[in-house]
This record gives sequence, C-alpha cells and structure tokens, in this order.
Amino acid sequence: MQRLDRVETTFSKNNNKAKEIPVFKAGDKVVVKSRIKEGDKERVQAFEGVVIARAGRGPASTFTVRKVSAGVGVERIFPLYSPNVVSIERKSEGYVRRAKLYYIRDLDGKAARIKDKNIRLMETQNTAADSATK
Repeated sequence: MQRLDRVETTFSKNNNKAKEIPVFKAGDKVVVKSRIKEGDKERVQAFEGVVIARAGRGPASTFTVRKVSAGVGVERIFPLYSPNVVSIERKSEGYVRRAKLYYIRDLDGKAARIKDKNIRLMETQNTAADSATK
C-alpha cells in the first residue's frame, strides 16, 4: 500500500506542475479542452457542459460532463490527470444538493437547468432582509 501511495503522490506532484486543475464539483459549468488525434494531425477541441459526476481518487479520478447538442444529450467522461486534457475552466458554480446528477438525463428543457450559486445566494439574502424588515 505504501508503494501505491508513493506513486500517487509523485504522479500528482509532477502532473500539477504541468497544468492547473481548478476546484470544481457536480453542478458546475466547465469548458474542457482536450487533444483530439485525427490521422496524423492533432487539434484541441473544447467541450462545454455541466459536471454531473466526479469519481475516483488520485490519478485514477474522472469526471463526467454533459451537454445538449442539437437536442441530443451528449456525455463525456474525462480522466482528470490525462495528458490529453489540455485545460479545464470553470465558467459558473451551480447550486445543487447532490454529488451525482444522473437524474438530469431524464429531464429536458427548463427543468434540466441548474441555478447559479451566486444568484441563489442573493435570492436568499433578499428574502431574509425582507422578512427582517417586516
């Protein structure tokens, strides 16, 4: 077990120097830029969507991103420490109360939206201020 821990810490230290991984969780909207190989050419493709799950620990950790493209739900699972993942950028922080958002697969349209955490906080502060003045 000690050897495994030693390998994990070495791997994460070396890989964190190469790219900065932001703090994100389920419900956050992210843009993941990954390397795609097409024949002998290589390009970077952006995938923007909502994080619906994070799994694993250490070098084996992954996260699932979901977006709706042309009315069809598309999900991709990205390894967090993969060299093919160029960058991860958090666009907005979502307000959710679960760690896994698999139920979003069954929803569509307005029901599938996730509230922005900052807007949610402002709403709760405004209602608290209104009730305090009454």
